[in-house]
Amino acid sequence: MSSVLPTSFVYTAVRTPFGRYGGALSGVRTDDLAATVLSELLTRTPDLDPARIDDVVYGNANGAGEDNRNVGRMAVLLAGLPVTVPATTVNRLCGSSLDAAMVASRAVETGDAEIVVAGGVESMSRSPWVLPKPVKGFPAGDATLVSTALGWRLVNPRMNPAWTVSNGEANEALADRFGVTREQQDAFALRSHRLADRAWSDGFYDDLVVGVPGVDLKRDEGIRADSSLEKLASLKPSFRPDGRITAGNASPLSDGASAVLIGSADAARVIGTDPVARIAGRGAVGSVPQEFGYAPVAAAERALAAAGITWSDVGAVELNEAFAAQSLACVGAWPIDPEIVNTKGGAIAVGHPLGASGGRILGTLAAVLRERRARWGVAAICIGVGQGLAVVIENVA
Repeated sequence: MSSVLPTSFVYTAVRTPFGRYGGALSGVRTDDLAATVLSELLTRTPDLDPARIDDVVYGNANGAGEDNRNVGRMAVLLAGLPVTVPATTVNRLCGSSLDAAMVASRAVETGDAEIVVAGGVESMSRSPWVLPKPVKGFPAGDATLVSTALGWRLVNPRMNPAWTVSNGEANEALADRFGVTREQQDAFALRSHRLADRAWSDGFYDDLVVGVPGVDLKRDEGIRADSSLEKLASLKPSFRPDGRITAGNASPLSDGASAVLIGSADAARVIGTDPVARIAGRGAVGSVPQEFGYAPVAAAERALAAAGITWSDVGAVELNEAFAAQSLACVGAWPIDPEIVNTKGGAIAVGHPLGASGGRILGTLAAVLRERRARWGVAAICIGVGQGLAVVIENVA
């Protein structure tokens, strides 16, 4: 019996540009966004017979509108893959597509699959309003439509009220706990915009992003290259009258999709290309729901331990910037140089379409490691309702 541990690899990754809420991608159905990146993966691997794909795992946080009925399967059918290719959809809210990659990597490592597409999609613009069914027919009173774009909805009255505060209020409390100032948050947000703008101008994203057919959007729509500390300081707090979180230092509502091709070492001969990164460690943790923003700290520690390395080995980190407050709290807890975090901008600038963000940070991380010729990287993401995920990858390109 072989003593060599099974391994899984990232072969290629792609995403759409991320659009603003109500912006350039708002006219595109969610399942069409999902199909776009799946089709592009196949275009980039022309030697791969689509019938050899063992499974497709898509992440999606809402699933209440055009992403219902298993959007992963919808993507397979709309992209023209053989109907024999199965697909599933997973929901771990903001971490859904990183979770999809973790599920895919486990399937490869256990031998259940050789080639799996992991991805995720979200159109927060097109997330519908929902109306609960009445308990009895012909209700006499009014009914209220509930938006499914973000956050708690149709809350169980038995749920602890401390757990169901808004994401913004939860991160105001986190900023209180760790002493994160408004000035620090605005500076972090400005850095995100400037680095994202520079990365696009330098051509870093050219190979990572594919345009959406019929849409004139060449790059991420939320980047504000002309932002400044003065402009950010002028914005009013969003959640508390005297708060520190604003629309400028938090990620925006967004639309977009991402996909990652994951396979075994032997899959290279079928795919027709060499892998770019090895998935070396995974970590999933739970936390007090309102402290979800800090959960990536423990998730990353778990993933590092699984990979058998420490922070001193890490050359790059992609941390999804849900809020500057929680990002600064996480980075402050890790014994790393903050300058290795999100060197190509983060979600505050790029956007955060919930189900797609995990795939974005994983693909970006692999590309950053290649560019920096660094060996180890960490992708981490916080998740509403108190969870965090992290994946450690090793550059093998």
